[in-house]
Amino acid sequence: MITVLIVEDEPLIAEAHQTYLARLQGFSVAAVVHSARDAMRAASEAAASDTPIDLVLLDIGLPDANGIALASALSGLRPAPDIITITSERDLEMVRAAIGHGALAYLLKPFTFAAFRDRLERYQRYREALPAGTDAASQAEVDRALAELRVGPNRAAAPKGAAPATNDEIARVVRDSGDDGVTADEVAKQVGVSRVTAWRYLERLADEGTVGRHTDYGKAGRPKTRYQWR
Repeated sequence: MITVLIVEDEPLIAEAHQTYLARLQGFSVAAVVHSARDAMRAASEAAASDTPIDLVLLDIGLPDANGIALASALSGLRPAPDIITITSERDLEMVRAAIGHGALAYLLKPFTFAAFRDRLERYQRYREALPAGTDAASQAEVDRALAELRVGPNRAAAPKGAAPATNDEIARVVRDSGDDGVTADEVAKQVGVSRVTAWRYLERLADEGTVGRHTDYGKAGRPKTRYQWR
């Protein structure tokens, strides 16, 4: 079982990460924290108690410290946890800094459950590809393990036949819609696509469990399907 520390200052997003992890086999949530200070304390205490954290899902934009600095500090623990950074930051310098300070992978918000699952399952295979124990691995073993972390072009960024940028934008609109959710018509207007295109993307997101759907009968006219972020 891979133990995971979730570091995310937005409670609803932290809860979403926890829900996503619950849908994956082989992972357990050790703790959920909302600040760099609490993250360092949780990881340090776990390491000291011989129940170290295996993986940290780290939000870069924390209220009390730079997430890159926290990644560097976490990498100094023994044993050091692996880190996957999760952020809306698209600055390539930030990406390089995160990787340079210990992050194995980088996941951009908003993302679908499929993208989240792909990164976590790749990490799981990465761990399985490395030999047990602390002895140095051979070059072939290291290469095979690192290959598991690589994501091919457009893989898991969107369902088959979907444009990743459009998929991400539609996912963002649903996430930002709050409890009321949105209809395909509303998404189409915000994203600048046809209603049919918006509906297809929304249905894909609903089928994979990233969004929920319910019928709004209203007071008059035809009932509408509304989509809510899960």
